[in-house]
Amino acid sequence: MEPNIAYMASLIGDEARSKMLTALMSGKALTATELSLEAGITPQTASSHLNKLLDGELIVVRKQGRHKYFQLRNAEIAELIEHMLNISAGTSCAQVSTGPQDDRLRKARVCYDHLAGELAVQLFDALLDKAYFIEHDNELMLTDSGRSFFKNLGADFELLNNTRRPLCKACLDWSERRSHLAGSLGKWILHDAISRAWAKQDMDSRAIRFTSKGALAFARQYGLAAMG
Repeated sequence: MEPNIAYMASLIGDEARSKMLTALMSGKALTATELSLEAGITPQTASSHLNKLLDGELIVVRKQGRHKYFQLRNAEIAELIEHMLNISAGTSCAQVSTGPQDDRLRKARVCYDHLAGELAVQLFDALLDKAYFIEHDNELMLTDSGRSFFKNLGADFELLNNTRRPLCKACLDWSERRSHLAGSLGKWILHDAISRAWAKQDMDSRAIRFTSKGALAFARQYGLAAMG
């Protein structure tokens, strides 16, 4: 059976469902009520949309007690949504300013499970400048010096390589229109910053907030310019 592009496009193209999928880009598991608020629809209508997304295997549901929590199915679905955001922002009907209007989201935000925004692009450029990665045939490859650098920071490559995802991957940033780092290593960088209490995710958005000390420590660790 050939892939049904029209079916997938219809799932993502609906305005309410697209808002739900974008909300799930936070990486958090959300309830139907929370997603209905994000989409501006009733919980009953949201339930119908969520069933369609489940049937299309774009999301999964987790039951905990009497509650149901919805998440994107995997990182590949998140990448698809991010690509769609990039494409839609580049159409003639879009505003000139690309990406989110919220300065917090533009500065640093979660892209499913890794860092996105101005800071993430700055980090990606710095890692390339240090030759920790090389780009080859449209793929991103970690160099020996890059492996040593991240190993010294505490990255467990046996664990990072033991996933179905690539170790490192360039992901086109929705707001900056340049690459940031995805893959299992991109996920590790974000989780490392949060585990060190340098940063935390907003409860009600995808924004990542760095403390003043955390911003300085993160910049020093990766050789970045001072973070505003």
